[in-house]
Amino acid sequence: MRRYGAAVLLLLTGGAVLRISLFSELYLRYVQAGLRPYLVVSGVVLVVLGVVAALTQRAEAEADGHVDDGGEHDGNEQHGHGHSHGHGPRIAWLLTLPALALLLFPPPALGSYSADREAAQQAAQGVGAFPALPAGNPLKLTVGEFSSRAIFDSGRSLKGRTVSLTGFVTHGDDGTWYVTRLLVSCCAADAAAGKVEIRDADAPVTDTWVTVTGTWVPKGKLGSDAAWPPVLDAGSVKKVPEPSNPYEKR
Repeated sequence: MRRYGAAVLLLLTGGAVLRISLFSELYLRYVQAGLRPYLVVSGVVLVVLGVVAALTQRAEAEADGHVDDGGEHDGNEQHGHGHSHGHGPRIAWLLTLPALALLLFPPPALGSYSADREAAQQAAQGVGAFPALPAGNPLKLTVGEFSSRAIFDSGRSLKGRTVSLTGFVTHGDDGTWYVTRLLVSCCAADAAAGKVEIRDADAPVTDTWVTVTGTWVPKGKLGSDAAWPPVLDAGSVKKVPEPSNPYEKR
């Protein structure tokens, strides 16, 4: 079996990548949607390489007399061939564990633990005018869009508008709670937390996904640390399923 170790590892890894990218949308837990074609191609290449490696090893085994073809082989000859190939240390089989985990038990998307580890957002964007908001009531915004306008928009475009935000619930040490989303540029490894403080509504359980509808409450000086996190005065809080893509694009 050790002879086929490389082939097995390639097949498991390729199968795991295809499972999350080609046959489901689980890849969205880890990378941006635009990277899906690259994941699919990578998975196919790994599977093809695994098949080629397995066929090559079998051909070598047949040439060495390791495959039982019903004939008689000299015991000394078999012994000599049995140690003619190095197949790597047995510890290399541990590499199959991450592949099996991804294939059978894909890790969940990042949640409140990752968000709580983020340092407070700094005012690096600068204050300025934002484009006009579209019509609609309530106005659906991402947490990132709402936060940017609440903190940096000199035109105060959120004033008087009813907005709708969707995210998972996180809690502060002082009893406050937030609608939170993780914002990514490329993949989950570069995720940063964006959150909006929710007032006048009971807090759901941590990591519950909710849609909150309400109005913006101005807070602090524009562009300052005191303006973060922005505040939403809730009119309604509705539990919702986790979206297929749990992240927002930064």
